Amino acid sequence: MKITQQMVFDTLNMFAFLAVELTLLFLLISYFVGVLQEYIPPSKIKNILSSKNGKGYIIAAFLGAITPFCSCSTIPFLKGLLRAKAGFGTMMVFLFASPLLNPIIIGLFAVTFGVKVTAFYFIVAMSVSIIAGYLLEQFGFEKYIKPEVYMAPENKGCAISCSSKGKPVGKWLRIWNSTWLDFKKVLPYLVGGIALGSIIYGFMPTEFVARVASENNPFAVPIAAVIGIPLYIRAEAVIPLSAALAAKGMGLGAVMALIIGSAGASLTEVILLKSLFKNQMIIAFLTVILSMAVGAGYLYSTIF
Repeated sequence: MKITQQMVFDTLNMFAFLAVELTLLFLLISYFVGVLQEYIPPSKIKNILSSKNGKGYIIAAFLGAITPFCSCSTIPFLKGLLRAKAGFGTMMVFLFASPLLNPIIIGLFAVTFGVKVTAFYFIVAMSVSIIAGYLLEQFGFEKYIKPEVYMAPENKGCAISCSSKGKPVGKWLRIWNSTWLDFKKVLPYLVGGIALGSIIYGFMPTEFVARVASENNPFAVPIAAVIGIPLYIRAEAVIPLSAALAAKGMGLGAVMALIIGSAGASLTEVILLKSLFKNQMIIAFLTVILSMAVGAGYLYSTIF
């Protein structure tokens, strides 16, 4: 493939855009979670999202549906839930549902593909998220969370525990210091994920994606699902891009698989999850998203 100046420009532009956007999102959401933890006792969050209560799974799914998070910005919220000792199964439901069912994707879905297709997508994503969260807890995958995730950042030094005059700092500065320490821990993962995602975005032409996932290819759905994961696409862009690929000849089942793969498990998110989970949990996460994408793609092709 011939490398063009436009490809390099697109790659650098995407890297700069994602670096700024995801950094701001991570800091803002982490700070917001810190504020919530300041006012909402961890015990209350634990009770609401308790996996002992069947309602917790449904609440977690709808909480994910109303939060406008992309796959990457879900991570700091998830870390806050982990530290609050919320139920593991319900946290996994939130992890799966939040990027797939955020209001931006649902709204654009309805406008682009119609109400029936949107309802199909919503039901599949909601159902699989709840079932996957329940099964992962039943199979004991909680043991694959890294122990250090449960520990709050240590407040070391006067910069965190006191002001320059020796007086205790306010709770807002304390929350910010904790947020900043969290951000520094995930920064290498964030930069690495953004770099890889940007390179793939800049050097993978849409014509290639449409060609390998056309209606004539019996393996179009799984190919589209796999392509979607490294091809990081923001919520606002995944639906219009999918519509353009469909116009270029991509089968609608493959389009559905691409949307779920790209929105549910971007490469950047997977790398960020490495800071929270052991490899077994990462594999389980990818298996759920790929299974959901492939299953939804084939089911969509059969029904519609």
